[in-house]
Amino acid sequence: MTGTRLRVYDDTRALFHMPDGVIYLDGNSLGALPLGVAERVARVITAEWGDELIRAWNSAGWYEQPRRVGNRIAALIGAEQGSVMMGDTLSLKVYQALAAALDMTRRKVVLSDTGNFPTDLYMAEGLIATLGRGHRLRLVAPEEVEAALSEEIAVLYLTEVDYRTGRRHDMAALTAKARALGILTVWDLAHSAGALPVDLAGAGADFAAGCTYKFLNGGPGAPAFLYVAPWHAEVARPALSGWMGHAKPFAFDLGYRPAGGVERMRVGTPPVLAMAALEASLDIWDRVDLGEVRARSLRLGDLLIAEVERRCPSLKLVTPRAHAQRGSQVSFAFADGYAAMQALIARGVIGDFRSPDIMRFGITPLYVGEADMLRAAGIIEEVIAGEVWRRPEYQVVNAVT
Repeated sequence: MTGTRLRVYDDTRALFHMPDGVIYLDGNSLGALPLGVAERVARVITAEWGDELIRAWNSAGWYEQPRRVGNRIAALIGAEQGSVMMGDTLSLKVYQALAAALDMTRRKVVLSDTGNFPTDLYMAEGLIATLGRGHRLRLVAPEEVEAALSEEIAVLYLTEVDYRTGRRHDMAALTAKARALGILTVWDLAHSAGALPVDLAGAGADFAAGCTYKFLNGGPGAPAFLYVAPWHAEVARPALSGWMGHAKPFAFDLGYRPAGGVERMRVGTPPVLAMAALEASLDIWDRVDLGEVRARSLRLGDLLIAEVERRCPSLKLVTPRAHAQRGSQVSFAFADGYAAMQALIARGVIGDFRSPDIMRFGITPLYVGEADMLRAAGIIEEVIAGEVWRRPEYQVVNAVT
């Protein structure tokens, strides 16, 4: 989609549905609903699925959708056109990336950090157990990653922005050092894509994966993406060799032959309806300057930090103050953080909680602004200073925190 450039928040706020009285600071977990989604998905259901039936795989471009949407995502993560494939979940995509990377080297050690998202670590553990050839996962503290790089390491496997603290790794510097040591890199961009400018091509990353339901506002269960650097595209081995990644899927050969390029990283049937919802959100992103998004995010984060620290000294900031080291969230540690967050949510300030004591507030400038930060800080003060969080109803732990 092309059109006039949108001013972040001034123009984009009206393009999202937001319930009255809500300050939504959880877009780093699930993005808000773009207003164009319902119409887009309804059109796919009625005009494409309804009228075209199975013909829509060709007539409506369903078959090409993972590649088409992948190219739109590529523009947001500094990737080359034709290097990004959509589909499946982030867990599957990081598994594919790590498996392909390990297949390219004789080294055995996967290096990650203790701030990595658990599913990434679980996937690594499962893959290593399956390989059973002496591979092992080594974890270090986030700030110790660079010093831990050595010629023993096979793959550097990191999430760029820590999901708990919002601490950001220096992708360019770590990738450059890894490459000099013969280490392949796999980056998880779950908290980067749509939050800050990413330059995969410039950094020389080998593989990357990310989800689209957070800052990209693709909706619950929105498909993930996988990046394969062009120099690996024809040799990367797809560990999950599904029929959609076959060179000729509709020849129905009994033996697997990978398709050319990143197309081989397709697995099963793409989620057409979910991807249609994502496309509606990308219509907004096509008209937004990520640099402006980033600048506003940092200003909003600075404002929230200053106001909360002034009003609530019992909350301890765990997010880096330095802009270069920060993603697009602000996190505070508080011993009774879960109950405090429930009290905030009941008052319309929606953030979330991460064990053991982290209160997270996502900064999503497309639909939150300075007034939201100030109002949120005032309500946080009310909850903390008034010890509202002590009420029994806020002690009940929900299935999703």
